[in-house]
Amino acid sequence: MPHRLIACHECDLLQRVVTLEPGGEAICPRCGAELYRDNPHGPQRTLALLLASAVAFVLANAFPIVSIDTQGLQRSASLFSAVHTLWDEEMPIVAVLVFVTTLLAPAFEIFALIFILSAVILGWRLPGLAHLLRLAVATRPWSMVEVLMLGVLVSVVKLSHLAHITPGIALWSFGALIMLFAAAMASLDTHDLWERLNPS
Repeated sequence: MPHRLIACHECDLLQRVVTLEPGGEAICPRCGAELYRDNPHGPQRTLALLLASAVAFVLANAFPIVSIDTQGLQRSASLFSAVHTLWDEEMPIVAVLVFVTTLLAPAFEIFALIFILSAVILGWRLPGLAHLLRLAVATRPWSMVEVLMLGVLVSVVKLSHLAHITPGIALWSFGALIMLFAAAMASLDTHDLWERLNPS
């Protein structure tokens, strides 16, 4: 395909797109970065990891993150209740920011990629898939589940000497979500996906 060009993501060197052997990868001759690879079963693997991530995401938002027991009073905290509490405490900007970065953006990215990969695997030629892929990739910096988990763990450690803290199902689900989604992003080949969406 001598008429097709690709720019290296690391050094911006413009070079021709070549057809690879099954399992092969194209390497930038200037900086050695991987440009793209041929992975015939890549979409299936990524879709499986994303489906598992979606299950973990639903569980993480359906159950409490932690239960706090202090002086006989027990309270459970979930992500929705945290957003609601921030809103009630007259911190609407923080509440909206937490909602967007820990609920809306991750949910959109996960389910948009599931829809795109399902359409590619099933051979559906739906209009707008390329635009949806661009939007899903652009949403990635706004997905901050890892930051949420770090904040929760720091809070649990600081409160452990003041009250009895019991980890909830959501805490373990968030941990599983982080690992599964990281594996899905590592296996996602956006170049291959773009080529499947735009074969011409």
